[in-house]
Amino acid sequence: MILTDVRRRRPAERKDVRWRAGPGWAAVAVWAAGIAAAFAVGWYLRRAGLATEDRLPPLHARARGWPLTWELLPAAAVAAAAVAALPVLAARLPWRALPAAGWAVAAAWAVALAAAGGWDALAAPLNAPTEYPAGLAQMRPDPLLWLQTFTERLGGYTTHVRGHPPLPMLVLWALEAAGLGGTGWAAAFIIAAGTSAVAAIAVTVRCVAGEGMARAAVPFLALAPAALWIATAMDAFFLAVGAWGTALLALAARRAGARGLAAAGAGGLLLGCLPYLSYGLLPLFAVPLAVLVLTRPRARVAAALAAGLVVVPAAFTLLGFWWPDGVRATLETYLVSRGSSQRSYAYFVLANLAVLGLLTGPAAAHALPRALGALRGAIRVRAVSPAAAAAAIAAAALVGVLVLDASGVTRGEVERIWVPFSAWLLVAAALHRPPSRAWLAAQAATALAVQALIVSPW
Repeated sequence: MILTDVRRRRPAERKDVRWRAGPGWAAVAVWAAGIAAAFAVGWYLRRAGLATEDRLPPLHARARGWPLTWELLPAAAVAAAAVAALPVLAARLPWRALPAAGWAVAAAWAVALAAAGGWDALAAPLNAPTEYPAGLAQMRPDPLLWLQTFTERLGGYTTHVRGHPPLPMLVLWALEAAGLGGTGWAAAFIIAAGTSAVAAIAVTVRCVAGEGMARAAVPFLALAPAALWIATAMDAFFLAVGAWGTALLALAARRAGARGLAAAGAGGLLLGCLPYLSYGLLPLFAVPLAVLVLTRPRARVAAALAAGLVVVPAAFTLLGFWWPDGVRATLETYLVSRGSSQRSYAYFVLANLAVLGLLTGPAAAHALPRALGALRGAIRVRAVSPAAAAAAIAAAALVGVLVLDASGVTRGEVERIWVPFSAWLLVAAALHRPPSRAWLAAQAATALAVQALIVSPW
């Protein structure tokens, strides 16, 4: 239940309101304690010589020698303006303009945070010798041959190329072929694509849970702490592909005729890209599956979706890349390396969730009990309310995270891996009653504190 003016309620009702508000604050306490415990245990493991790859576990990062102060003023100004303006925009803008406005604010927020480390910091992560652009030289002579021999030559590629299917590299090659070569253009592309997910998720929530829930979600989507890693981890692009694929699916379920079928086919095409962007994106299909269950599209729409889904796998197979061979080869390189497979499963299976908490912030933690309550209510009465529909989307993303986390293949470095999942979890924050400026400020403060204290390679 969303809180209203307590003063107008009878004493018994006021007691009920206080009780129902309690679980949210307990969840925030667990959120804060879990993050603190993850860093404390990581520090102990590092000191004992049991966690040697990460300098600041559970993050693949390092602490700043001196915290950022005045460098964060532009980002703080963007945050303050967003906290003041976003609730107003969400309430008053015509719907057609709101997703684009949310996208613009998200882009400004991500750029302002990254630029606190200097303008060079926007593209610096992509300049690392372990990143995708470093592998372009091996691909340029013959991209088709590169794709056909990708699995056989996997051990000779850079770390991120080795750990992923070939589609991210093909995207960068296409950018370069279009005259947008270099890490600067790649960074701009990743940020623009990643922040566009705000619009895509807003469209999805509107189709599934109604316009009121979508409007309430936009401020939290735009001012997410995950913006720290949307600029400029390639996983932000993965987020965009999954978000727009799901949005097109949601739109298709609400449209009749050729337009609905075209949207379903395009959505299937994008969703079919996910396994070829990252092997770890398979659990993300829980989100479009939840949208399918909630919207119950017509059989023709489902058929168009299925047709779109097979296009990318069929194309890669015909061009010489067999996905199961890629999984096997990547797993072999993962096991023989002195990398992530050597990290402690027992530590990271819990610490990874603390990192997820950093990406989603305290507002999502506070809304979690209310989201669970909405889901329980929907099951009890067998009717899906707007709150329950929004909660179902967030719950689907959480299920995907838990499956991937339990698998053990995500031992560390999840601050980027969780990016495609974390944005969907923020939909739960729409259950806060607008304008929710205090929670928006808490989200921004979380991101500013992390950026002030930590240097991330992404």
